[in-house]
Amino acid sequence: MLVEFRMKRVPAVRVATLAWKGPWSERKIRAQFDRVAAWARARGLRTGQWIFREPGTRSWQVAIEIRGAARSEGPIRVLTWPAATVASVVFDPDLVSPAVVYHGVTDWLRWRKRDRTIRSVGTYREVYRTDPWRVATAWARTDVQVVVRR
Repeated sequence: MLVEFRMKRVPAVRVATLAWKGPWSERKIRAQFDRVAAWARARGLRTGQWIFREPGTRSWQVAIEIRGAARSEGPIRVLTWPAATVASVVFDPDLVSPAVVYHGVTDWLRWRKRDRTIRSVGTYREVYRTDPWRVATAWARTDVQVVVRR
């Protein structure tokens, strides 16, 4: 499988998010995604991309792109993430180790900072087209994005 790093511009996205702090747990991540998806379904909202990110140390956030009018309720926040430039790599975690991809993109970005192509690096996020636990093709096209400033 070919794994290639590239810079791209992503549009602004309106998301329903749920954040928490604590140790990494795939079970918790999946449960939080299910919670946000159920919230969106109960309100009749169409959904798009599923996004997982780590905005801080031992701080986690799941987000699902929503289309339609919605307001924040309880722990679920409705936000609009602005358009951004990202370093992106699309891969299949069953074929290429995520550790290799993350180390590769980190080193690639280090060299982009050195040659002054970019000024700074922001948060990492994993983007899936839909629910990666129920749709195998979503998992097979995991898109790791790192927000960068030029």
